[in-house]
Amino acid sequence: MTDQFDSLNNPDYPIPDELKSNVAITTLDRLYNWSRARSVWPLMFGLACCAIEMIAVAAARYDQARFGMEVVRPSPRQADLMIVSGTVTKKMLPQIVRLYNQMPEPRYVLAMGACASGGGPFKEGYNVVDGIDKFVPVDVYVPGCPPTPQALLHGFLALHAKIERQSVRTVPWYREGKGEAVPIPILGPDLIDPRQAALIRAQAAAGAEAVAENAASQEEQTNG
Repeated sequence: MTDQFDSLNNPDYPIPDELKSNVAITTLDRLYNWSRARSVWPLMFGLACCAIEMIAVAAARYDQARFGMEVVRPSPRQADLMIVSGTVTKKMLPQIVRLYNQMPEPRYVLAMGACASGGGPFKEGYNVVDGIDKFVPVDVYVPGCPPTPQALLHGFLALHAKIERQSVRTVPWYREGKGEAVPIPILGPDLIDPRQAALIRAQAAAGAEAVAENAASQEEQTNG
């Protein structure tokens, strides 16, 4: 407990040795972030081989309970962190975005492995998404194919460090009004991000106009 208080105490205010195990002088931000970083409830979204390493971290050998992350949630409504581990297909991506929208703020996403981070070895596949960060905000990337359990633990520590740097005055989830949900991708012959609908329509119209002009030019040359 003394070590935990040492990380919590403000070094500008020295505390007598006999009180260090019982007293902490700190700021609201540090106290709030200290408690949040040590009680992150993960939603494990395993999709491929990376999920085996993720499951190993939850077992006794690597013991993610040391970081206050042993309460694995099967429901997004009680989760703080979504761990996406494995190959994300275009059919699965809309479900990931739906689950992310159901998570309460503050919420975080960890992309585990090369596939979740950037497509991995299957990036050129017709049905594979080359990284989930184009559709949901990713807070921590853990590279590897698959990453080792130690690499995932390092990702947890990186997430803790990010949480501890946040301030209750600047984080978006304490602002007035409701936050906007992330648009769910439309699954068709390919994935369509609703946020790009206007751009897609403009490009389609420009392409159709160019085709029409080209056809008219060819017809004039043929008739001439």
